[in-house]
Amino acid sequence: MGPLMSFNPSEEHIAPPREQQWVDSVMTTLTPAQRIGQLFMVAAYSNKPQNHVSHIDSLVSQYNIGGLMFMQGGPKRQAILTNRFQRQAKVPLLIAMDAEWGLDMRLDSTMHFARQMTLGAMHDDRYVYQMAREIALKMKRLGVNVSFSPVLDVNNNANNPVIGNRSFGESKEAVSRYGVAYIRGLQDHGVMAVAKHFPGHGDTDIDSHYDLPVVQHDMQRLTDVELYPFKQSFDAGVMGVMVAHLYLPKIDSTKNQAATLSKPIVTGLLKDKMQYRGLVFTDALNMQGVSRFYKPGEVDLKALMAGNDVLLFPEDVPTAIEKITKAVKKGQITQDEIDHRVRKILHAKYWAGLNKYKPVALDNLQQDLERPASRVVQEQLYEHAVTVVENEGNLIPFRNLDTLSIASVAVGASVNNTFQEVMGNYAPVNTFTIPDRFAPDSAFTNIIPQLEQNDVVVVSIHGMNNTPARNYGVGTGTLAFIQYLRERTDKKVVVAVMGNAYSLKMFEDNKWLVNGYEDNAVSQSLVPQVLFGARAAVGKLPVTASAKYTAGTGLPTSTLGRLKYGVPESVGMNSETLAQIDNIATEAIAYAATPGMQVLVVKDGTVVYDKAYGHYTYDGAKPVTKNTIYDIASITKVAATLQAIMFLADQGKINLDDKLVTYLPEVAGTNKANLLMRDILAHQAGLKPGIPTWQKTIDNRKLKDTYYASTQNDTYMNEVIPGVYSINSMEDSLWAWTVRTPLRAKPANASYDYAYSDLGFYIMKRVAETMLNQPIEDFLDQNIYAPLGLSTLTYTPLLKHPRERIAPTEDDTYFRKNLIRGTVHDQGAAMMGGVGGHAGLFANANDLAILMQMNMNNGNYGGHRYFSTDVVSRFAQQQFDGNRRGLGWDKPALDGNGPTSAMASPSTFGHTGFTGTAAWADPENKLIYIFLSNRVYPDASNNKLVKYNIRTRIHDVIYRAMVPKT
Repeated sequence: MGPLMSFNPSEEHIAPPREQQWVDSVMTTLTPAQRIGQLFMVAAYSNKPQNHVSHIDSLVSQYNIGGLMFMQGGPKRQAILTNRFQRQAKVPLLIAMDAEWGLDMRLDSTMHFARQMTLGAMHDDRYVYQMAREIALKMKRLGVNVSFSPVLDVNNNANNPVIGNRSFGESKEAVSRYGVAYIRGLQDHGVMAVAKHFPGHGDTDIDSHYDLPVVQHDMQRLTDVELYPFKQSFDAGVMGVMVAHLYLPKIDSTKNQAATLSKPIVTGLLKDKMQYRGLVFTDALNMQGVSRFYKPGEVDLKALMAGNDVLLFPEDVPTAIEKITKAVKKGQITQDEIDHRVRKILHAKYWAGLNKYKPVALDNLQQDLERPASRVVQEQLYEHAVTVVENEGNLIPFRNLDTLSIASVAVGASVNNTFQEVMGNYAPVNTFTIPDRFAPDSAFTNIIPQLEQNDVVVVSIHGMNNTPARNYGVGTGTLAFIQYLRERTDKKVVVAVMGNAYSLKMFEDNKWLVNGYEDNAVSQSLVPQVLFGARAAVGKLPVTASAKYTAGTGLPTSTLGRLKYGVPESVGMNSETLAQIDNIATEAIAYAATPGMQVLVVKDGTVVYDKAYGHYTYDGAKPVTKNTIYDIASITKVAATLQAIMFLADQGKINLDDKLVTYLPEVAGTNKANLLMRDILAHQAGLKPGIPTWQKTIDNRKLKDTYYASTQNDTYMNEVIPGVYSINSMEDSLWAWTVRTPLRAKPANASYDYAYSDLGFYIMKRVAETMLNQPIEDFLDQNIYAPLGLSTLTYTPLLKHPRERIAPTEDDTYFRKNLIRGTVHDQGAAMMGGVGGHAGLFANANDLAILMQMNMNNGNYGGHRYFSTDVVSRFAQQQFDGNRRGLGWDKPALDGNGPTSAMASPSTFGHTGFTGTAAWADPENKLIYIFLSNRVYPDASNNKLVKYNIRTRIHDVIYRAMVPKT
């Protein structure tokens, strides 16, 4: 569907016979007064009371108005009214909206795309086309035919109070390029574009809604700058143009004569000199730029006589029709002139398909307006707009997260804001929020002492406005706070401006400065992703903010390969299919398989699903969040001990085909000495599944004083649970018991078969600590967890996090006689103070996903190599026939009936945990699945998670959500 040929600015067009026949047939049915009625497009609201609706009813049925411009309201309410008004119309109505950045500009419950200044920061106009396409599809679905966009004003006046961020920028070429892309995106998908505000509203400092701006430029200047984008749009076939309420005395010196009412401008310049043949719309005729000088009806007549085709937002249609009728009789305007304009309107209606009008279908309306593909476009717009303006020493993106301590101060944001949530996904960030943009100095000075230990302070500025006279909503307290940190501390102060680019002039002294252009959930997610190197910064300023920050300023940054956070469709997954996870999670909670859970999905390095469900306990007192920390149980084997073993193998310090005694001489002479490292890791060394060592430390259901004390001291240092501490030699006792444990029986001259065992990872922890010469928890934190920025993946979480953040596990009535919360559920690991080779780790889903992504990348993540070889791939391969296991890693079952989805590729590796957890990585499909729960609360005998196959069914949904490649 292309532009309306009869509006071609270069030549008159003869319409196809069917179109001409329809236009002629309609014209013959209209009286002169009804034809005049077609010239009016009236404002309609879906959030006003019945008297407004009745008023529109009368204008449609009695005065035959040609169209409606819908203003505020909601999509379904508007659709209902559209159908109502269209039923009453003798000629189907053209329905228009201001939708410069989407339906959200006027309607609630709809998507906000991006303002044109944001678009102007991008390097590629194809994203503008895609945005316009999405907007057009939504408008068509809502029964809207005309969009009063794009804005083609060249915004070369920083003090412009009405255009500002509604313009693509100050370059006439860029405005033209992006404007044409926007026009084509709309009109290629069935919505008429209306370029505005002719002849150019960019160089003004008065808002025409309230007064009449004066533009002093002569014709030469207008031709060189302001008119340039309009000429380009005319050549591209834009179907409509809107004339601005501007006073141009060097073009028409009639006192207080707005361009809208000026025949020399509308007819002489636009229609004759520039030969524009499309529909010419007035700007709203109720605006003070024109209405303050003329009475209702008079302004409409003057606009019509000036050459406009469509009279927008009239204040009094009956009076206007009466005045125009009298003007025809007086010969001030001819009936032929009116008929010509009505025919143009009817041709537009034919192009819009109104000759075969169908009511707006109300079923699934909201769902259709929220089509997932739009989210991809929305994400692309903000990603490609983020602009790094200052970046001394290439601090951005942040590297070396183990040595870089970061704080975030969000000014003008709510406490639970997306910006800081995403910051926290990458590193342990010290967060502060100051919701009041104009908070007193004390609100800021109270924070300063708490920033003492931080190297970097990211100050993000939210809730800004677009008013230059009000400093764009940036308070003096904010500016003073930033200045203090910059000049009187050693902090690296990164300022993230989530608003108008012109405001950057206030931050010229900052060494690190980023512009996100707008403040919404999408922009708040993407700016932190740029700061941490998940995405690159490619944007450039579309306007000159100051002599230092001129248009085109923008420093590109690199990506470090950290996880992105985005929408499923951006990586070829179907969000509607993924939504089925909700049903399974709801079922699991309803059946008491677990009180709550986290589910996270990563595809192609992008987190596309991250949700928390249910509560910490069945009483529903505390909801699970994405920050909830869970005991991940046996996932510890691969997320802790195996990481150390792989490190040693990567360094060539262990050989998997060596005997255990090679690395632990202490086992010489025992039944463990000749066990092969490979066999132990593959769970086929003949080790028993486990031994209930905790039972050796109780007598008559009471803890033995030999092993435990109620107070912590130099002899009893290991916290089993708060108030119970085990003897320092406990680990040695556990090790002795492990070494003395008999092996499983086996037939003569046969190898051991596969049998899952915790004991292998008691052994591997001992190997790792011996070879590394340090406790495994210290090694992991120093070499893997801290450099990865993992704040929740840890042993003994109560040393780092409040108890309230950790989900409880079992109400232990047989050993610890207490509710287990914040200390490890596994008895053996608890006896050692919470640090076991087989259990003891805690995490949230996000941190565990980062570790799994690093492993799936064979040790490469965040610009750092944790392993120098493909050691993870080697360990993740099946090792023996008849045994699905890799080395440490679990794998899909050989018969397809195992812990993973049957659709998981053979390359998949991961592990599950007794507490109701799972972590799976599929390198072939670049997919990661994390499931965390506390199914053992309050009783570890609860097996419903397995009975109802919850984890695997969710895994199945994830694979079904992968859209097949074509």
